[in-house]
Amino acid sequence: MPRRRPLPLTAALLGSVLVVSSCAGAPEPGAGGGAAPTAPDRPWDEVLAEADGQTVDLWMYGGDQQGNAYVDDVLAPAAAERGVTLRRVPVTDTADAVNRVLSELQAGTDDGSVDLVWVNGENFATGRQADAWLCDWTGQLPSMEFVDPEDPLLTSDFGTPVDGCEAPWHKAQFVLAYDSADVADPPTSIEGLLEWAEANPGRFTYPAPPDFTGSAFLRQVLYAVAGGPEEVPAEFDRAALDELGPRLFDRLAGLAPSLWRGGDTYPRDLAALEELYAGDQVDLTMTYGPATLAQQVASGALPASTRVLPLEEGTLGNASFLAVPVNAGDQPGALVVADLALSPEQQLAKADPATWGQYPVVDLDRVPEDVRAGFAALPASPVVPPFEELSGGADPELGAGWVTPLEDGWRSDVLGAG
Repeated sequence: MPRRRPLPLTAALLGSVLVVSSCAGAPEPGAGGGAAPTAPDRPWDEVLAEADGQTVDLWMYGGDQQGNAYVDDVLAPAAAERGVTLRRVPVTDTADAVNRVLSELQAGTDDGSVDLVWVNGENFATGRQADAWLCDWTGQLPSMEFVDPEDPLLTSDFGTPVDGCEAPWHKAQFVLAYDSADVADPPTSIEGLLEWAEANPGRFTYPAPPDFTGSAFLRQVLYAVAGGPEEVPAEFDRAALDELGPRLFDRLAGLAPSLWRGGDTYPRDLAALEELYAGDQVDLTMTYGPATLAQQVASGALPASTRVLPLEEGTLGNASFLAVPVNAGDQPGALVVADLALSPEQQLAKADPATWGQYPVVDLDRVPEDVRAGFAALPASPVVPPFEELSGGADPELGAGWVTPLEDGWRSDVLGAG
């Protein structure tokens, strides 16, 4: 999933990634003036013919080295076989890509520099509000036949209807992980985790929102203090925030003195938290990409005793997508790459932890038998349970409208209170 996360930092630089003051908020959404343009309905052979010779610029978060390698070494060569040159454009924040699209649209550019964006959540919602995404095109993709059309993670993106305005790429599950060599009796609920942190001062912390992972942790704790996802309206509701926000922020403000460094500072991002965890300064970490934990353990970046923390109430689940701007200069090529990325063969290649370790969006009951066998043969991990187990009882993501108010409240009532 696209994340707001820079390249991993060395331990020597760790001190420079601590948040000691307020963080920048999310960009304001644009205002759409009407229905977004839709792709012309045409035979796929015509799309392939128009795409031949085009160069597609895929703008995506550049801090995930495995993701970069997958696109450069696996997806791009496969695109070349279809006559399309795939060029990866790394960004530190997906909002950078969305802002480029919006600025070019405002300038009247009809041959935009962004052809494809790895996106989800509030960035997708921002583009939809500005009518910036091409819509009604995913039904043309041959690979959509392998997707369950009723899968709720793929029909709604953080509460925003997908409506054929982005093609699914992979699924994700929010998890917490702990060092089993140090934590003999791990907690099994979010409230249990907070109580464990208070009983073990200095051994837990979380990234400061608006870091993607830190913001997800806010939403996970919100569900816990509210009494479950069913107690929080999916679409942002000011009255619900006024009622539930104080419970969330009071709980986290009360927790702060028990955090690493007494809650005076927070890791700026997930990379900084991972540095703390790898350096045995804290006993737990967290991620919205659990499959990568196995690779990090195998490489020695994280302790071999790392295990995913089983939570009885489940955890947040979502999907990330590929979107095409309405003014993309190479729209046919972008559709071809999106279709290729969704193909069962690419979904299998991407799911291998040695390649990237991302969970598939294709329905395994719909893919060819040899691909299904390939998924079954993927190596099991002692670190991370199978996705079916991880996603059991998955909590739905809140609508994108919740993200910024929760982050703003955290800055004022938790960070500011310290």
